[in-house]
Amino acid sequence: MNNHSYAFLALFGAVAVAFPLVLLGVAQLWFRFFQPAKPSGSKNSTYECGIAPTGDAWIQFKAHYYLYAILFLIFDVEVLFLLPFAVAFTGLSTGALLAMLVFILLLAEGLVWAWHRGHLEWQ
Repeated sequence: MNNHSYAFLALFGAVAVAFPLVLLGVAQLWFRFFQPAKPSGSKNSTYECGIAPTGDAWIQFKAHYYLYAILFLIFDVEVLFLLPFAVAFTGLSTGALLAMLVFILLLAEGLVWAWHRGHLEWQ
């Protein structure tokens, strides 16, 4: 390995590319040989605990709940980034302080944006 210092990286890259391709090939062969012979209406219908589906599947769904959840996750993960900074506050350099101030300003900008767009109003 001393003569070829990057041989391990080349081998690792080849395995990293070949492994998923082999698995995809096996899955394709499995699908080709073991797929249902003739799809029918009963095979393609939606299964809901043995009850026949009724009504239209295209219903209006409010996405505001997901927006609240995403905003909560964004500002919840912020705490995970701020906690180590708060613990080691006195031992950090000025560059770390500036980086954290930029981080907090970006989060504040996101909060102002969401507030301005009316995403924080419960309807």
